[in-house]
Amino acid sequence: MAAKKEFERWIQGYLKAWKSNDPTDIAALFTEDATYLTQAFREPWAGRDTIVKEWIGRADWANDPQDQWTFDYHWLAIEGETGVLEGRTTYTARGDVFKNIWTIRLAADGRCKEFREYWIRKSDVQL
Repeated sequence: MAAKKEFERWIQGYLKAWKSNDPTDIAALFTEDATYLTQAFREPWAGRDTIVKEWIGRADWANDPQDQWTFDYHWLAIEGETGVLEGRTTYTARGDVFKNIWTIRLAADGRCKEFREYWIRKSDVQL
């Protein structure tokens, strides 16, 4: 059973990998057979090698050196091996703001075995 500190450690590793886009940082987050769901109706990325490849493939889009980002979050629930957080990602140069719900299932060694993200861009919402 994972405790909040294990989930916090994992999130800090995720943020480090998000900033560095270093394949070693990314790979350290996931088990060999992990899955990563990027949107509700897509097929998840399956396996650590695929996760690293797909993450790196999106790095230019997500991390334009001219566009800084912030990620603020709070935990909605942590139960057993599963943590759920709500986040807000802001890309300052392009003015994009996203709301995120992430579910993270950790293996006994603290690496993620299942990651699911659900997000919506603020500009896509009819106010």
